[in-house]
Amino acid sequence: MYVVTLSAAYGAGGGIIGPAVAESLGVPFIDRAIPARVATDLGVTLEDALEHDDQCKGWLQRVLSAAAPLSSDFMIGYAPPRTALLPDTEFVACTEAAIRATIAERGGVILGRAAALVLREHPTARHIRLDGPVERRVRHAMRTLDLSEEEARDAMERNDSARTGYVRHFYRTDPADPRHYDMLLDSTRMSTETCVKLICDMTRAEHPSIG
Repeated sequence: MYVVTLSAAYGAGGGIIGPAVAESLGVPFIDRAIPARVATDLGVTLEDALEHDDQCKGWLQRVLSAAAPLSSDFMIGYAPPRTALLPDTEFVACTEAAIRATIAERGGVILGRAAALVLREHPTARHIRLDGPVERRVRHAMRTLDLSEEEARDAMERNDSARTGYVRHFYRTDPADPRHYDMLLDSTRMSTETCVKLICDMTRAEHPSIG
């Protein structure tokens, strides 16, 4: 079974390249399956799990968010929902367990969620980083997601900040550090097809007997 982790900066095409790599290798593209499994294991809603997916939110922020629609009078004696009080570390630990359990079944291509760090000791996993210059990533996001330049820049700032903050907070490292990866690709300068071929060729060459 092939296992590939993809770390992708916003606008680097991870959401397009990931599924294409999975299809070429004949393994699942693992994305929404992770928060769905976390929700089941923790006994929370999928919405709650998605709020913690690749993000770092402190318990106080969650309590205030949960109470935001309430009046100040009603908040007196307010008991926040259980999910607002669960520590972030519990969601992270459950996410790590979900990643390991999911790839153990059929292998897979995992996008984000610090999977390169979670699976760094996995004997056959290959770890890929997709990135590129800011201006090229902005243009790529505008083209593929049909966004205005302002929308693309705002989304890039929010997404890159959230994902970098997640990895720095829980793993004390930089997600862009090349030491975490077997291959670094500037996916803004190559076609999707070229990126997919490079990743799949490297994966198959490293483990030709896997299938």
